[in-house]
Amino acid sequence: MERNELYPVFLKVSNLKILIVGGGNVALEKLTFLLKSSPSARVEMVSPMFREETIALADKFRIKMYVAPYDKSFLEGKHIAIATTDNVPVNEQVYHDCRARQILVNVADNPPFCDFYMGGIVTKGNVKVAISTNGQSPTTAKRLRQFFEDVIPENIDDLVKNLNEYRKTIKGDFEEKVETLNEFTKGLVGKKKE
Repeated sequence: MERNELYPVFLKVSNLKILIVGGGNVALEKLTFLLKSSPSARVEMVSPMFREETIALADKFRIKMYVAPYDKSFLEGKHIAIATTDNVPVNEQVYHDCRARQILVNVADNPPFCDFYMGGIVTKGNVKVAISTNGQSPTTAKRLRQFFEDVIPENIDDLVKNLNEYRKTIKGDFEEKVETLNEFTKGLVGKKKE
């Protein structure tokens, strides 16, 4: 069986500068995805045109938009770029410009030109679950996201906060605290049937 070797991380995108190249449907989808998960994300966009819905969303979140063709100068000071145009040579240029500058890049619907994928995300308070299909099937990630939204209880955040308070009362070194919490939370996960 093939194995997903991606390493999952949760980025504080309010501390990073992101550029979205493009102004069409895919750009709107990526912007919506970013802002839904991280409303304080620091995003700029560049495109010769933007959809009305994109402009409205960008205005609501104070996203800086440049009505212009892509140029590598827009990458100045950026940490992440997302290319979403329907122009393959432009998307590939974004990729190559990012690689030359050591900027993480995602070219929508082009896995070989991606340093990362934007998978499905479920958020319930402080609990966030990210789902990846290794770029193979965004639809599967979407369905799994819907499944987890249904099965993760709405009050999961209460559990997290209560465990955090309990953690503060535990004595001992790091290893002892982890062992105590592991023992305390063992009942949260059902045992597999043999």
